[in-house]
Amino acid sequence: MRTKLEKIKLNNGVKIPPIGLGTWQIPASENLVQSIAEAIGLGFRYIDTAAIYENETSVGEAIRRSGVKRSELFISSKCWAANRTYDSVMHAFEESLRTLQLDYLDCYLIHWPFTKGDPLSWQSVNIGTWRAFEKLYEEGLVKAIGVSNFQMHHLVSFLARANVKPAVNQLEFHPGYMQKTTVAFCKKQGIAIEAWSPLGHGVLLDEPLIKEIASHYERPVAQVILRWCWHHNVIPVTRALTPEHQKENLESFDFDLTDDDIHALDTMPMMAFSGLEPDHVSF
Repeated sequence: MRTKLEKIKLNNGVKIPPIGLGTWQIPASENLVQSIAEAIGLGFRYIDTAAIYENETSVGEAIRRSGVKRSELFISSKCWAANRTYDSVMHAFEESLRTLQLDYLDCYLIHWPFTKGDPLSWQSVNIGTWRAFEKLYEEGLVKAIGVSNFQMHHLVSFLARANVKPAVNQLEFHPGYMQKTTVAFCKKQGIAIEAWSPLGHGVLLDEPLIKEIASHYERPVAQVILRWCWHHNVIPVTRALTPEHQKENLESFDFDLTDDDIHALDTMPMMAFSGLEPDHVSF
């Protein structure tokens, strides 16, 4: 049983905290700066952002205000879909560093796979983007590189041509939407899975079945879902703006779910899927 915030070793030896603070759909603001700084004060060490979120300035300011050494933090950002060529990736990365006011990133992800046109075309674009990521990694500007929203069929040809295997794949993952085929494939390849929106965009917090399970443990619903993620060796990246919820999420590592409860969550019907399926998104 995991009872404390022990770090996880990625396939390149870099260690990542077992839970991240997500910032998707939170605009840059003084409130966000304070919220992230408070989360760091409570014990969060992994902060997840992206260029397209347009809040990297707030993340950078919160890091400075926190007073925590940069070396103790794990900062991850993502390269947006508009930047798929070698030069545009390099420019996007430099802009993220500038905006965050950092010298390096702990992790940098391809935000979405390119999926348009015939397979040979999109496969070439994805591996071409990855070549820039590999260069950033080789130069030590980022400690780990990975992908986001890549499903198994995007990864098979990608891995055959990659010189550096992705360290992580960040996927939508929560009860009712587990992406089992891709998750199993990544685990077999030694690619760590991170869960974005593990609480199902908040919808699952009111789901009767999960509320009933949570009542048995006398735990908040969020803790049950986050613990369920960990039973599947998935790193949850969850958005929490208040100290109360941040503390609650950090305290989800000191109990275990029964096999029956895990099975019940595993077999829930799909009810909180975002609809953001990589082969059909418009970007």
